[in-house]
Amino acid sequence: MKTNYEVRYAAHPEDARHYDTARLRCDFLIEQLFVKDEVQMVYSMYDRMIVGGAMPVSEQLPLEAIDPLKAPYFTTRREVGIYNVGGPGSVKIGDELFDLDYKEALYIGRGDREVVFMSKDKNRPALFYFNSTNAHCAYPTRKVTKQDAVVAHMGALETSNERNINKMLVNQVLPTCQLQMGMTELAPGSVWNTMPAHTHSRRMEAYFYFELPDDQAVCHFMGEPQETRHLWMANHQAVLSPEWSIHSAAATHNYTFIWGMGGENLDYSDQDFTQIADLR
Repeated sequence: MKTNYEVRYAAHPEDARHYDTARLRCDFLIEQLFVKDEVQMVYSMYDRMIVGGAMPVSEQLPLEAIDPLKAPYFTTRREVGIYNVGGPGSVKIGDELFDLDYKEALYIGRGDREVVFMSKDKNRPALFYFNSTNAHCAYPTRKVTKQDAVVAHMGALETSNERNINKMLVNQVLPTCQLQMGMTELAPGSVWNTMPAHTHSRRMEAYFYFELPDDQAVCHFMGEPQETRHLWMANHQAVLSPEWSIHSAAATHNYTFIWGMGGENLDYSDQDFTQIADLR
């Protein structure tokens, strides 16, 4: 069993304008989240969010406190949001066990206890995608399904962006300190998400793309509205989105993505929109 992590530092938008493709991918793209019997993490300096993945196959995987946390437990000063995007699995938190099926989520509040990931069938291992942010107090741990979500149906097939936004780990559903997570499902024939594009200067965000065929790709758009850049991404990859950056995508196939936010407030509608015709 291994826990692997890397630290990603924040970039000034004036500097990011000059990055080439390799530098953009190095700083913002998270290419590999799921490795057999390993936990992968990226510790980002954007609001100190951790983006990670765990793939328990032959053994159970603890969520270990990595060195940058300087804490006895991963959750000593942190809250965690988890989605299962694989086979049936469970998350053990202290003495409690939570079963998570496909697309089910779990919120873990701050507190000193062990967190362990496990699969129910090694031939169909669970894939646990998680985001974590700093927490100022402890809120109750809770499992959340799509039936609990606040759902917003948006877009239309005519504009290639018909989608359901499932707001699941948000303050309309359960209390959190700063973490918000949800899952957006695009309808067949739709490929665009988050248009018109926007920024939110008081929150950073991470996007995780899945349900994308292996021979297809998603083109994620980032950067300042007048200085956009793009990253070609594959299934089960994630991208960090700074507070100054737009975050939108179009793909060669419909897909689903999980969004996670951390920052100064919990106001989902705190956004500065840019009209499509004004993007550059």
